[in-house]
Amino acid sequence: MPSKLQVKKSLLTTYYQFIELIKQERLFLIVIGISFFAAGFAYEYAKIAMWLGFMFAAYSAIANDSIQTIGTFLSSNSDKKWYTLWLYIGGIFLATVSYSWFTYSGDVSHQRLATDALAEAPTSFTFLQIAAPIFLLIITRLRMPVSTTFLILSCFSADLSGIIDMLGKSMLGYITAFTVGIIVWVFVSRWISSHFVGEPKPYWGVIQWITSGTLWSVWVMQDIANVAVYLPRSLNTYQFLGFVSFIFAGLGVLFYLRGDKIQEIVTEKSHTTDVRSATIIDFIYAILLFFFKELSNIPMSTTWVFIGLLAGREIAMSMMDQDGFGKSYKRTFKLVRRDILYAAIGLIVSIILAVAINPDINAEIMQMIGM
Repeated sequence: MPSKLQVKKSLLTTYYQFIELIKQERLFLIVIGISFFAAGFAYEYAKIAMWLGFMFAAYSAIANDSIQTIGTFLSSNSDKKWYTLWLYIGGIFLATVSYSWFTYSGDVSHQRLATDALAEAPTSFTFLQIAAPIFLLIITRLRMPVSTTFLILSCFSADLSGIIDMLGKSMLGYITAFTVGIIVWVFVSRWISSHFVGEPKPYWGVIQWITSGTLWSVWVMQDIANVAVYLPRSLNTYQFLGFVSFIFAGLGVLFYLRGDKIQEIVTEKSHTTDVRSATIIDFIYAILLFFFKELSNIPMSTTWVFIGLLAGREIAMSMMDQDGFGKSYKRTFKLVRRDILYAAIGLIVSIILAVAINPDINAEIMQMIGM
């Protein structure tokens, strides 16, 4: 049993660590406080709330979700100027949403919001609908790769079936990516170990930029719905310019910060800073997202696909690491377990928000559990 003196020292240490954390995050906490205040003021004014919610969602979703697609791009191009990377990725974003806007009569979501549960643009808002992206900002600051699809779109789903459809497609995405990750890396792990040595050839950089650009474009087709859900389903010219300008600027901030806290989710995985390994990850992820994009218009969690792919990859690499087999497996399962836990936390928060916002969903859940 620890003595009273030891307990006091432990409590004091914890207290000082907490105070230090508050000092370090003071600016962030101030921004969060102001954001909650703004959400509380604006949610009753639909036209203001619409754009405020969009701005919160745009930055929080891109800061959390897009790191899945440009995270490896950032980590393997750390020697490049941030604005060079920003202009490249930002240009692809502009081209991708512009194509959707022209092709689908003002819809920037590539028809991901055309499902029955999300087809109608909101004409009024609740406080929690506007504040949902703020919760996502907090979770992102804690380095949790949660699903913005669940956290934001579930707040606007007209019924429980829409959330169940998103959940089913996302779980299928995780299982598929996990399986593909294991199969691919079991076959290529030894080849990578023997061939990916020394400095990569210059052409690998070109291949990776093309692959990352393709992946980013497919991700935008899937996940931009999480941002556009606040806005009219058909944007006029001025609304479209406001939409793309804000997100383009937000991407600039993200690249200037080099991904910020959530980037550690990528860099802590094995060999993601090597341009060759990063290119393979991006290529497979792009194929998976394109497959699910074509499968149906139902929105899905790209986060679950991403962590499934990385989990399968890490396990396969552990299987092939005969020298450090036990130690490697222990580290791998710790990372996989943590990522799944964070994704589950995001799902639970999403369901709580959906139930709090939509009484019809609450009633459906109560009916399902027999209450």
